[in-house]
Amino acid sequence: MDAEKRKALRNAFGTFMTGVTVVTTLDSAGIPQGFTANSFSSVSLDPALLLVSIDKRSANFATFTESRHFAINVLSAGQQETSNIFAQKIPDRFSLVDWVEADSGVPLLAGSSAWFECELWQVVDAGDHAILIGKVVEFESQGSAGLGYYRGAYFTAHHHMAQGVTA
Repeated sequence: MDAEKRKALRNAFGTFMTGVTVVTTLDSAGIPQGFTANSFSSVSLDPALLLVSIDKRSANFATFTESRHFAINVLSAGQQETSNIFAQKIPDRFSLVDWVEADSGVPLLAGSSAWFECELWQVVDAGDHAILIGKVVEFESQGSAGLGYYRGAYFTAHHHMAQGVTA
């Protein structure tokens, strides 16, 4: 696919509104790692499975595909800065956010709408990405509004409702 067609496809994909997550784990030295992702979905309730995709060109690719545990942190409406931190190549991202350690050791971001601590269930090859399927071992939901992403920009349901827009 040529560059123009590829950009058009990316823009078409961008018309689908998504939530924003930060996926976290520990590398082999026990150092926290993470990246921003909007390619997150529930898969199954029995067993409890979810998925997220990771670009094979990511500096985190080997860490996440070889790790036994990872967490999905569903960002809340007020965590746009957290999303931006984990979307950039910042050396010590975790020093810029509040987080706690899950039972498995993986970082859980404070203030998230929800988090899911997972065991890596399967890695599925998917073109220039891989799909990480995780078995949920623990989770928590705050019930707060999540951070959304649409056509290259952040949005929140709260902001949408404050403008008087209804479905």
